[in-house]
Amino acid sequence: MADIIQLLPDTIANQIAAGEVVQRPASIVKELLENAIDAGATDIQLILKDAGKTLIQVVDNGKGMSETDARMCFERHATSKIRTTEDLFAIHTMGFRGEALASIAAVAKVDLVTRTPEKEIAINVRVEGTKVTRQEACQGPIGTNISIKNLFYNVPARRKFLKSDPTEYKHALDEFNRIVLSYPEIKFTLYHNNNNIMTLPVGNLRQRIVSVMGKSINDKLVPVEVDTDNLVLSGFIGKPEAAKKSRGDQYLFVNQRFIKSNYINHAIKSAYEDLIASDHTPVYFLFLNIDPSQIDVNVHPTKQEIKFEEERLIYNYIKVAVRHALGQYNITPVLDFSQENTFSNPGFDRMKSRMDQGGYGMPQKSELQRDNLRNWESIYEGMITIEPSEEGDLPMRIPSAMQSGSNLIESETLSNQPYQMHGKYIVNPIKSGFLIIDQKRAMERIFYEEYLESVRNQEVLSQKKLFPKPIELSAARAETMRIMKDDLACMGLEIEEFGNDSFIIHALPSGMDGTLDETKLVEELIDQYESNIDFKLGVSENIAASLATKRAVRGYHTLNEKEMQNLIDRLFASENPYTNAYGNKTFITVELDELKKRFNS
Repeated sequence: MADIIQLLPDTIANQIAAGEVVQRPASIVKELLENAIDAGATDIQLILKDAGKTLIQVVDNGKGMSETDARMCFERHATSKIRTTEDLFAIHTMGFRGEALASIAAVAKVDLVTRTPEKEIAINVRVEGTKVTRQEACQGPIGTNISIKNLFYNVPARRKFLKSDPTEYKHALDEFNRIVLSYPEIKFTLYHNNNNIMTLPVGNLRQRIVSVMGKSINDKLVPVEVDTDNLVLSGFIGKPEAAKKSRGDQYLFVNQRFIKSNYINHAIKSAYEDLIASDHTPVYFLFLNIDPSQIDVNVHPTKQEIKFEEERLIYNYIKVAVRHALGQYNITPVLDFSQENTFSNPGFDRMKSRMDQGGYGMPQKSELQRDNLRNWESIYEGMITIEPSEEGDLPMRIPSAMQSGSNLIESETLSNQPYQMHGKYIVNPIKSGFLIIDQKRAMERIFYEEYLESVRNQEVLSQKKLFPKPIELSAARAETMRIMKDDLACMGLEIEEFGNDSFIIHALPSGMDGTLDETKLVEELIDQYESNIDFKLGVSENIAASLATKRAVRGYHTLNEKEMQNLIDRLFASENPYTNAYGNKTFITVELDELKKRFNS
């Protein structure tokens, strides 16, 4: 038998390695920033174009590289960080695997200019698809300037799977934030499409957190500072009122390396027991310093997973430390969990009034909506309606087989009127059984289509504010708001940019509660938008879904029979009555045959 095993060419091997290391522009942002930090830089600039698809450039004032190192750094497993196996268990640098630059060079065009303090001139190395196309002397400052252009230019299948610019930019921004929060002693600057997004001067951790997350977080931070012989825990946790449903403001660093750990996140959340709602997650910025020999960071190429030698001990230590910090600052629960089931709010009252009038003020139904409504009504075929009696009985539909003269007992009738369970679900009998409708999700579907309809017809339904409300956002969230702003205006939420990451709210969408906190509304809309940015929705659809979710937040409430029927009619007249915008079911069907089987089981 002929020999069939052979070594892969370097080009293919590097592209295979790139599949793990370089998943998207954000992966390159992380690797290049970590290299700049390991080079001892005190001033680092990140420059992006088209969310990093066209250009990712990092400029630092670190120690630079020699001519030989500038060429060697693009070889696989070439690193200055480790020498022996023992070094893997005493890692003090951000990088160490020696894979990043070789993997990046395999799928992009790389231009490197670097100079050490001892040299008068810099070295320029260009690499395309692992091949060095230029190596020559040039002018340049001390440090390194590396540009990654046209990512995946030679792997079109990979480039095709990149997400939209807003999605890729958000991932790149997440990596940038994780790095800058871990190193407040370093100055960072971020540019995107020639715009200066943020400049972060050298400062302490609290100043850096406020610069990145926005001024509003400053008075919600509680310091944590615990020092033992084995480990040190420091940083800040958020007060209970800062907790959010979305998981985006949780930052855990081990030896200044950002890591993801559901185990430790559970420990921190457990410390907030009885202080926050079960579906909320606390905000935290925590730094754990531990002997490198007690952990293993060589678990995954991203180096964001970690193994602890004493995992249970770490869990209990963090939980107790966080709980102690909360107690030390007299943090007590101030949440009113009953509000989810109460509903005295003008916005919903207006909606109920519109339901009583037979609709939501939506534009003329489309043919698809009329077909859906006819199909919905068809499930009642074979049932008749008894009109209200003088005593005020509500109408009901009963099967024709139950009319007078049938073989069934005449006094037995089957009511078709809907009824409500627990203020959350509407049960509605149909021919084959009954439907159970989730009120809140049904409202989300109705509002979602209403907002999209207003965009399609350019019919803005808004209510102007007597006193416009200013709001200041972090640089990252301000960039998200710029993406959302025009689409929000089409849906009735008018927001004007005021400079320096500040905005002014001029109008709210019609139907929103006029007493709500506009600042909180905008923050939550941004949270929802960023949480769902990977969901397969366009910008307009994503924003419409976020607005609908916010508007229906108090959808669980006791409704009378007429309100329930109107809600059902509007749901089944919609273009897609089966799910809300995020694909969650709005109702389920229970067949009579299924019930029969369960009773006979």
